[in-house]
Amino acid sequence: MGYIPNIGNCMAKVVGALAYMVQYGCITHCAMEYIGDFVICTGPSMEPTIYSNDVLLTEHISPRFQRIKKGDIIIAKSPCNPRMHICKRVTAMPGDEVCVGVSTQVVPRGHVWLEGDNRSNSADSRTYGPVPQGLIHGRALCRVWPPKDIKMLTHSERQMKIR
Repeated sequence: MGYIPNIGNCMAKVVGALAYMVQYGCITHCAMEYIGDFVICTGPSMEPTIYSNDVLLTEHISPRFQRIKKGDIIIAKSPCNPRMHICKRVTAMPGDEVCVGVSTQVVPRGHVWLEGDNRSNSADSRTYGPVPQGLIHGRALCRVWPPKDIKMLTHSERQMKIR
């Protein structure tokens, strides 16, 4: 006669495996929500720094502690469509003056001024005004895809790109 496995033992193993899957799923979710994640960027607004379908590694700690600086590339909820996210560069901080057409505007407290690196093809703060800092979800650290273009988005490079 062949061996008939104990059903209770098999169920215990399945339940144990499911418990580990749930546990690691929760840990992964929390890490991606509160520490950092990967973002696929689409659209031409950040060219030549970031091209459509580039994948960025982002961190979520700086925005939570309001450590965003001028020159950072950020991921934020769109102020025009909350179901969409945008990838832009911070070009002015609260209290800074920005030129909008022929006039100047002061960035209010609790807001930042965002612009795409491709100024001629970017809907940004020049269109929708200052963006509340509470909409910022993450700060880009590096481009990780495509592999031939892996690159840190270092502070010195970000400062050089500010106009």
